[in-house]
Formats: sequence, structure tokens, C-alpha cells
Amino acid sequence: MAGLSRCHRQGHRCRSAAQPREIRYGRITPPEKGITIAKQFDQITEDHRRFIDAQHIFFCGTAADQGRVNISPKGMDCLRILGPNRIIWRNLSGSGNETAGHLLHKNRITLMWCSFEARPMIMRAYGKAKTLHPRDAGFATLNARFEQDVGARQIFDITVDLLQTSCGYAVPFYNHIGPRDTLKRQAKTHGADGVAQRWARDNQTTIDGLPTDILDTDDA
Repeated sequence: MAGLSRCHRQGHRCRSAAQPREIRYGRITPPEKGITIAKQFDQITEDHRRFIDAQHIFFCGTAADQGRVNISPKGMDCLRILGPNRIIWRNLSGSGNETAGHLLHKNRITLMWCSFEARPMIMRAYGKAKTLHPRDAGFATLNARFEQDVGARQIFDITVDLLQTSCGYAVPFYNHIGPRDTLKRQAKTHGADGVAQRWARDNQTTIDGLPTDILDTDDA
């Protein structure tokens, strides 16, 4: 019996690192052979809405015709589903401004959610987006759907033309501890003038040098 672990010698099943997760969350049975895992939809259903609402993070992907592809993680309470083909996402001030720059030059966007808890799924929403800055008509109305934040930089009004779900069986389990409030506190500390200065200093172009239209031409 040399080479066997103590639990095997005693007739017990050893617990691998993954087994406590399987015991806690339930073993996921792979689909039968021939069943298509990915499914496509032309609109957001109520089940999709519940899944999105349950996630604490989503990812946004954009790219211009040339240059780097950008993928950004987004948390906090920054997304609303306004209809079967409409999502709005409020973007707060940060160090980069890739999404706005890319959309200005190539209007395409992908949002992705994945479950880190019991229900395995990856969901992607594909579409186009209108970028609204605080100076634009319609911004204030949509911004009122969120908690007030001096750092609100854009709202992306997204028209979804395709939604796809897939299995998510390779996505690991993670426990959500809570949201970060650093960005909110930072904007509050800097105030409206400080936020505007950061837009002028850091947010007028993408890392590939594309303009983002963050400033009104009269302010530039």
C-alpha cells in the first residue's frame, strides 16, 4: 500500500481543493453530447435581467479600427436595464477614458457578466451605444436613475442587438465581500472643479491618442 495516502488506505475518499466547493454549491453535470451550450437571444428576458441584477461586476469591451482593445471591469451601482434591448451604464471619472474614445470612432460595444456563485453562466450583450456627457441633453434625466455622484463622467445608452449565454463551467467560485467606495470618496474630495481638471489632464485622449470628446469644444 506504499504510495497511497492515509485516507485511501483507510477506504475514504480524499477531498481535493475543489471538493468543498462542489459540496457547498452542488456538482454541475455537464451537458449531454450534442447539446449546444451557447444560446443566442434577440432581447433581454426576465431571466436574463435577474441574472444581471444578481452580479456584482461586469466587463466592458471596445476597440477602434486600429490600436488596442480595451476591457474594463465595472462594479458599484452603475447599470440599469430600461427595456428588452436597452441598457444604460453610468461611467465615473477614472484614470483612462478608452470606452468613450473607441465608441466615437467605432460604435460597437460588448458587456459581459459571469457568475462566481451557484449558477454557472457567462452572458454577453452586443450592441451599439450613444455616449452622453453631463453637457448633453438627456444626461440629467438618465443620471437621476442613479445615486448622485460628482464624478459622473458619461452615460452610455446601449442598444442591444444580440445577447448570448454560455455555460461558465470554467469560471471559479469567489465570495463577494462588498463594494469599494474609493472612487466615490475620491471624487467627493476633489469636488466638481477637481474632477473637471482631471478630465482635462487625463481623459481627453485614449492611450492610442484618439480623442474622447470629454470636454466641450468651448472648454478645450
